Amino acid sequence: MNRRKFLATCTGAAAVSSVMRPLAQASARLPIKKAVEFEMLPKGMSVADRLQMARDAGFAEVECPTMPDEHEAEEVKKAAEKTGLRIHSVMNMAHWKYPLSSADPAVVAESVKGMQTSLRNAHFWGADTVLLVPAVVNPQTSYRDAWVRSQAEIRKLIPMAQELKVVIGIEEVWNKFLLSPLEMARYVDDFKSPWIRAYFDVGNVVISGYPQDWIRTLGKRIVKLHIKDFKFENREVAEWVPLREGEINWPEVYKALAEIGYTGSATVELNDGDAAYLKEVSRRFDLILTGA
Repeated sequence: MNRRKFLATCTGAAAVSSVMRPLAQASARLPIKKAVEFEMLPKGMSVADRLQMARDAGFAEVECPTMPDEHEAEEVKKAAEKTGLRIHSVMNMAHWKYPLSSADPAVVAESVKGMQTSLRNAHFWGADTVLLVPAVVNPQTSYRDAWVRSQAEIRKLIPMAQELKVVIGIEEVWNKFLLSPLEMARYVDDFKSPWIRAYFDVGNVVISGYPQDWIRTLGKRIVKLHIKDFKFENREVAEWVPLREGEINWPEVYKALAEIGYTGSATVELNDGDAAYLKEVSRRFDLILTGA
């Protein structure tokens, strides 16, 4: 892929009337908890108001980014308790700037520090998972080196994850690494630890594969899900689009999730927006969970 162009999914109430696929007859709703990314909630509001807006839109949980500042972390915890919106997961924020696969010990040290902060955030907030992008393959880092280096550092984090009772969820992204479901399954299995599992992003694999195939292959390894949709232009440009308007065959994803018995959390990961936008995202999310 030569470039990536992210298209705003909606910009408020004016966009919620966008064209949708014809609805199929709904099936039984999957017992999956709906979550939203913290960064999807409107800026310029108090944390409590942002979380309340998510709650009012129909979300039960939220995924928060790493917060090194203790006062910020405390504010988020109080807001979550006040609104009843559970923080189920933490998105580690250090892995892109400081990949675990780097040959530079100083870079790796910063990456490990970021993961340690993320694990502590998760424990403090009552979350049970931290999302980790394990490695980045680039001209300086070979595929083999990315695999070996990242696994070595993640193994060092397992005792802390076990002590805090927080699972490290490995996510597949556009990092030229873990390019097939068989490979990702092997990568996770290599750790031989219940504290290392797969954080599967349904949208990230549609460039070269099919999410329903990944879901069936990863099976019980999946600890969490990210939900988004993509549309292609000439198979070269991927755009974020509203749920159910892209390339993903959501009824097949529904079937695959039902087959593996997934009952965990699924976090929608799209652009931010206002209350009307969030309610529309939530509504479309519900359609996916009912197989429509």
